[in-house]
Amino acid sequence: MDNMNQKVSSFNGEPHSYTRFNLTQNMEGDNSQVEMKLSSDMDEEVGGNGTAEHLNHNSNRKPYVAQKLGRTPKNLCFMAAATLLIFIIGYLIGYLVHRKKDIAQPTCTNSVIAPAPPFVDERGSAPVLDWDDVKKLLNEKLSTSNFETVFSEFSSSNHQAGSPGDEDLANKVHRKFKEYGMKTWTDEHFVKVQVLQGTNKVTFKGQMMETQGFLSYSASGPVAGGVLYAYFGREGDFSDLRNKNINMSGRVVLVKAGMISFAEKVANAAKVNASAVLIYADPDDYSIGETTALYGHVSVDKPLLDSLQYGVVAFIVCKFNILKILGDYHIIHHTALALCYIHYTNIISKWMQLQGPEAPSRWGSLSRLGSEDDVITVEVNNVLVERKINNVFGVIKGYVDADRYVVIGAQRDAWGAGFAKSTVGTSILMELARSISQMVENDGFKPRRSIVFASWSGGEYGSIGATEWLEGYLSSLSMKAFSYIDLDGAVTGRRAFKVSASPLMYTLIDGALNEVTAPNTAATLFAQYGKNNWESFLLENMKQESAAYPFLAFSGIPSLSFRFSNGNLDYQYFGTNLDTREKLNIATSNEVPQLAQTAAQFAGQIALRLVHDYILRLDVQKYDKIIRTKVAQINRKVADVQRLQPQLWPKALTMQWLMSAYGSYSRASRNLESDKKNSDLEDVEMCRIINDRIMMVERNLLSPYVSPYESPFRHIFLGSGSHTVAALLDHLDALKTQNPEADANQFRNQFALATWTLQGCANSLAGNIWSLDNEI
Repeated sequence: MDNMNQKVSSFNGEPHSYTRFNLTQNMEGDNSQVEMKLSSDMDEEVGGNGTAEHLNHNSNRKPYVAQKLGRTPKNLCFMAAATLLIFIIGYLIGYLVHRKKDIAQPTCTNSVIAPAPPFVDERGSAPVLDWDDVKKLLNEKLSTSNFETVFSEFSSSNHQAGSPGDEDLANKVHRKFKEYGMKTWTDEHFVKVQVLQGTNKVTFKGQMMETQGFLSYSASGPVAGGVLYAYFGREGDFSDLRNKNINMSGRVVLVKAGMISFAEKVANAAKVNASAVLIYADPDDYSIGETTALYGHVSVDKPLLDSLQYGVVAFIVCKFNILKILGDYHIIHHTALALCYIHYTNIISKWMQLQGPEAPSRWGSLSRLGSEDDVITVEVNNVLVERKINNVFGVIKGYVDADRYVVIGAQRDAWGAGFAKSTVGTSILMELARSISQMVENDGFKPRRSIVFASWSGGEYGSIGATEWLEGYLSSLSMKAFSYIDLDGAVTGRRAFKVSASPLMYTLIDGALNEVTAPNTAATLFAQYGKNNWESFLLENMKQESAAYPFLAFSGIPSLSFRFSNGNLDYQYFGTNLDTREKLNIATSNEVPQLAQTAAQFAGQIALRLVHDYILRLDVQKYDKIIRTKVAQINRKVADVQRLQPQLWPKALTMQWLMSAYGSYSRASRNLESDKKNSDLEDVEMCRIINDRIMMVERNLLSPYVSPYESPFRHIFLGSGSHTVAALLDHLDALKTQNPEADANQFRNQFALATWTLQGCANSLAGNIWSLDNEI
């Protein structure tokens, strides 16, 4: 052994030494030996006898021998008996433990039998409450009297984004979240916004008019051009002007407020190469008074810009005298797109004298469209400043899938008092946070997944706070956040109820409409407003100014927004200093607390359903109908183009592949529903796999073939840009009419990329790659 130690020492001194264990069995007897040999790299290179000598070194010493039991009948019987004994002991221990767990002896205290413990989910989500119990608890926690208190606490006359008033409200929200026992945190962002420096001016026929309101992210500086009346500034309105062969390039466009956002009006004007846009509130639509200023923003897609990117744009303004905050519309060279709000009284006195073609009779009080000789000068004096904004968060963590969460959010800032715009939504957010926290702490509710409560700033500038958060956490949010519920503007009236959402959430909405009672009645929201078909009467397209829109179209997170209203028009006091509690009382017949309570119940039930069930209640088959409808529309338009303009249609292009992609999605959605019905709800991993497949649907409808910077809203059905199915249909119309802007090759690319996006979504929904049976 001393000799062996010397050998080990000598080999340890080699720089490339290693240890090798060689196990050999001596088959010549009942015993076998284990021989340990140490060798170096140098020894490996020795051949012939040298190797033999190395393998048999120290052969004169007795090797280390391990004894093994002989395989005699006696030993075999002993081993069998020992194995049987161990099995019997293990069985008895398991039986006793199981019996003790299932049959507990009741204990008696003062002659009262202790109640049986509640059912405990083996994964730790105990106790499991029935859904009816969860709904009842939520309704008990929410009351109109509590809302009156919260309204008073979170009302503010001055809380513009980044102002001291906004920061005070943020601190209040943060303190409340901590009082409710939630994990809280804040996100701080430095963003670029525009403010008015002095006044904006409009000069027409020798008369100069100053305006008090302003629209952020407009280009600055003077612009002149012939005035052109364009009604509400919608795409259809500009199409009507185009059909009249009216030159719109370089014109100063006059449009009425309403119907679509200010930003969309500007984007539509940019498409026709207008030089400026003037917006006014017509008394036929607004009763806000002739001297009330309007405030807002005109950014489309580009609230997604961070402060550095805004700095680049500001430089471009200095160099080219333009500002690019127009989403898909690239920088408009040689022109400055300015925008200004003007008073109606200033229009009536002078602009009734407009020349040019007659306006359509349905376009209101202005009888003429204006001519290029009616020159107007617009001067905008907005300046870009940096503001610090804070988003405030609180979370109720789930007990099973804590890393999966639904987000409930509300805007905190406003131009003025902003009672309907922000105070009501913030109050609903706080009451839901308080109620659900108490359900968890006091009533035994343990959600399977987490609930994140978010108070956003920068909402009036285009949901900057929400979109900055989405940008900063995009890669993780798209994998973990499975829904967003927006509370902004939830109460603006009482006669109607409107909802906009991802199709994945339609089944959830239907359930909540049939379970939540309308204010001051015994009828449900469905019975009160739905008219037997809520999708036809209550559903509306999601607006781009909604904070829910970037969640859905930019991040691919199923989202929902809703509102009580008095009709299809927006609340007329948004963006003014008249958005007060008094005005909202008039609009709701003094039922603001009751409507807020109902709104909280509606949003709360949807959120709780998403964190209560084993399988996410997101219906992937709802997209099946939408895709089928769109494919049928494309097919009809393709047939028209092939019939009317066969020379424009690429011969190699066929509808087969789009139809095949739809078929793949349809099969995958049906198979997923089958998997959900046949799944073992006690299998945590299986439920998680199914839920992940559901969550990927919305995200995989974002086109991977366009840049998120150039086209942030990449959703092919609900987004905006040339990659969308809507753009595909418009391009087919252009091909059909031989529009000079139509391009058959560009359409072929659009068609192919949309098809592959849909096919990729279907493949992902199908699950594992060996589950696919598509012909590619």
